[in-house]
Amino acid sequence: MIRLAENWKDFSVIATGDGYKLERWGEILLLRPDPQAIWRAQRDLFSYPGLHAVYRRNEKGGGAWEFCKPIPESWTVSYRDLTFKVKPMGFKHTGLFPEQAVHWDAAGALVKGAGRKIKVLNLFAYTGAASVALAKAGAEVTHVDAAKGMVERAGENARLSGVNGGIRYIVDDCVKFVRRELRRGNRYDAVVMDPPSYGRGPGGEMWKIESELYPFAELCAQLLSDDPLFFLINSYTTGLQPAVLANILTLVLGGRKGNVSAYEVGLPTEEGICLPCGAGGIYVNG
Repeated sequence: MIRLAENWKDFSVIATGDGYKLERWGEILLLRPDPQAIWRAQRDLFSYPGLHAVYRRNEKGGGAWEFCKPIPESWTVSYRDLTFKVKPMGFKHTGLFPEQAVHWDAAGALVKGAGRKIKVLNLFAYTGAASVALAKAGAEVTHVDAAKGMVERAGENARLSGVNGGIRYIVDDCVKFVRRELRRGNRYDAVVMDPPSYGRGPGGEMWKIESELYPFAELCAQLLSDDPLFFLINSYTTGLQPAVLANILTLVLGGRKGNVSAYEVGLPTEEGICLPCGAGGIYVNG
């Protein structure tokens, strides 16, 4: 099962292949590497008319942006009633993952349908798209990320989307923050996490998803309130199957009533195929 982010108007994947994806971000065309696009491209992506920038890999595993024509330093794209700032950043990123719209919609609908105020903890929250979507739906969100610059961008995205409250921003190592919240006795009705494959906290703390995700999910399960709404895990790690996320959620939730589902996440392309973009798993109470 694959869930596609099909409702974008300001973003689309035009073409894919040979390890790259050609995307339209508003009026800007970007060509970026994608490890899933291992098939042969049906056209020469590097000579696509109007292409603005290409992220080229180097032999050392890094890379850099190569600009084919002038573009703004940053610009905005909108999804439904949400607006986000995007810009070419290091390691091929733009500050937004469009496929995550499937989770913004699903989690937002759960919050709106809860009939009560929902406290959400968003971990590895990056530039805050999920935080903004959840706050827009009426949740009280605690947004945690180790990178100060990304948390600042999250605040900017909130303002762009007309969200002037409802989000508490924390710059911290996510594991340390969760441990402190447990000691404080704080609880949440929902947890969202988007862990990296590898990472470092602000104090140099190491994270490797294969060894750290399960014990961290166990910790987070202890943060859930007596009547939780949902627990959502997203993973971009290549090769981490949806069933892995389903197993983790089933085991750490210890028989709580509710349902666990897992799925691939992807984007439709103008070629008529879909581009896989990772996996998601969600527990929903009820």
